[in-house]
Amino acid sequence: MTEIKFGTDGWRAIVGKDFTEENVNLVTKAIGKYVFDNFGINKKIIIGYDPRNMADVYSMQCAKILKTLGFDVLYSDKIIPTPVLAYSAKYLNACAVMFTASHNPPEYLGMKFIPDYAGPATSDITNALMNNIGGEEFEPQKEGSLTEYDFQPAYDRHVETLVNFEKIKTLKTNILFDGFYSASIGYFDKLLRAHQIKFETMNMFHDKNFGGGMPDPKPQYLKDLTEKIKTGKNTIGLANDGDADRFGVINENGEYVSPNEIIAILLMHLRKNKGYEGSLVKTVGASLLLNKVAEKLGIEVIETPVGFKHVGEAMRKYNPVIGGEESGGLSIQGHIPEKDGILANLLILEAMAYAGKSLVELQEDLYNFAGCKFYNDRIDKKLDSTEEIKPVLEKFKTLKSIGKYNIIKTDTKDGVKIYLDDNTSWILVRPSGTEPLLRIYFESDSPQKIEELKNFIK
Repeated sequence: MTEIKFGTDGWRAIVGKDFTEENVNLVTKAIGKYVFDNFGINKKIIIGYDPRNMADVYSMQCAKILKTLGFDVLYSDKIIPTPVLAYSAKYLNACAVMFTASHNPPEYLGMKFIPDYAGPATSDITNALMNNIGGEEFEPQKEGSLTEYDFQPAYDRHVETLVNFEKIKTLKTNILFDGFYSASIGYFDKLLRAHQIKFETMNMFHDKNFGGGMPDPKPQYLKDLTEKIKTGKNTIGLANDGDADRFGVINENGEYVSPNEIIAILLMHLRKNKGYEGSLVKTVGASLLLNKVAEKLGIEVIETPVGFKHVGEAMRKYNPVIGGEESGGLSIQGHIPEKDGILANLLILEAMAYAGKSLVELQEDLYNFAGCKFYNDRIDKKLDSTEEIKPVLEKFKTLKSIGKYNIIKTDTKDGVKIYLDDNTSWILVRPSGTEPLLRIYFESDSPQKIEELKNFIK
């Protein structure tokens, strides 16, 4: 048995290397014991899988083991997005197990445990799962049941209460949906089709190798979509990652629109056009742009460590207008405390329709409202060992200045974040959590300042 470790969003490993039948067996029994200890044997468990290699095989193995242990298991009758399974956990008052490695390379697979509150498992839960692995064996309680189930209809009905599809029908912008070989195929497009919303598509089939690329809707992996938009006219491009919990957006000029911008635009839309009230939840790595917009809207900002499990936990506590992270995940009030790329795409179309504007125009409105523009970058610094991490973080805590800028505030909720006295620049240094690596985030109001800060850090 190799070491099994739950990161910020479940356990992930390479299929055939560490992601094996033996390890899936161990993690499944650990989940079974956790559910039994905390909810009892009568708690339903629901299971789904994305298009990845062996996801269907290992998810069925998991389902059969849990049935043997005594649980009643509902097993998805087809490939399913993570947010659809997560919503189903809440809707059916069940615990969920999703087989996905999200945006990781195609050779990876993972198991994500989603409790009945429908968000990522918090650290105390994943710690309990880890303790169960290799611990006391969980004995079968009775013979359970295993039933194939269609989780889609209930999710679709719920989304229809959150999104004004009739308004989206008035949109003058053309919609191009890049299926990206992902789990959103048959879900996002089906919702548009059900409401007679016109759109075009590309890459609309499931592929375990994701077309030979990465299932991550970042600009470098959305080149085909970008090129198609540049050759078209008045078209917006939308995509999701492998399990459809993240979003990627290309505007009418063929430019990638950052998650920070999308979250800010949607915050303004939900507040002004739909009357949502409450706070904004964002990670410590997300842009000051969000703080500026929230301040002008009179909205409180709640900041969490990086990782949607922290955002989700804060969403359950504060019931914000929107919760989001810089890596392309968001959810809104009235939905689930789990990121949902399908809902994000629909809300972008809704925001454009309400304003009667293109996404490019909404971006212009955003920056006019905020009063300034922000630029972001990140460098990853590999270290020889994890022992080197603590001294580096300690050094950053004691810094008084960076180049010509004085440090006016230091935040240590996740690594070390230092704010500079120009009031537009910050640097966040945080460990990756799974390897001897430091992730160093930069933000400022000009690319030149970013380069200055990067050179100083180097």
